[in-house]
Amino acid sequence: MKELVIDATIESIPKVTAFIDEQLEQLDCPVKTQMQVDIAIDELFSNIAYYAYNPEIGSATVRVEVTEDPLAVVITFIDKGVQYDPLAKADPDITLSAEERDIGGLGIYMVKKTMDDVSYEYKDGQNILKIKKNIQEK
Repeated sequence: MKELVIDATIESIPKVTAFIDEQLEQLDCPVKTQMQVDIAIDELFSNIAYYAYNPEIGSATVRVEVTEDPLAVVITFIDKGVQYDPLAKADPDITLSAEERDIGGLGIYMVKKTMDDVSYEYKDGQNILKIKKNIQEK
């Protein structure tokens, strides 16, 4: 397991992405899978940066674990900001046009659709959001 503790700011997203990509590259992760993970990182970490501590700046912990059989990466985002479960909101109705849809929720919806597992819990005063992505192509 590898761990990075970093300021929960938009400016930190490239560092978080590079940290996780380094782990993925060691696993010979396919480019498509890495791109899906990178999009998820951008969405999830930007949510932490915008909402967890606003207007203050707090820290976030990003943990990367590798599981076997199937080979997968589990990325955990932990912050001590405002309690918020991004998975609780209903998925957007993507059959509606962009003008008819409510604003928000599309990024989390994309994360839920591209990752193999997404979970959230609030424990010991911390938001804990985990995503899992299988490395091997199906």
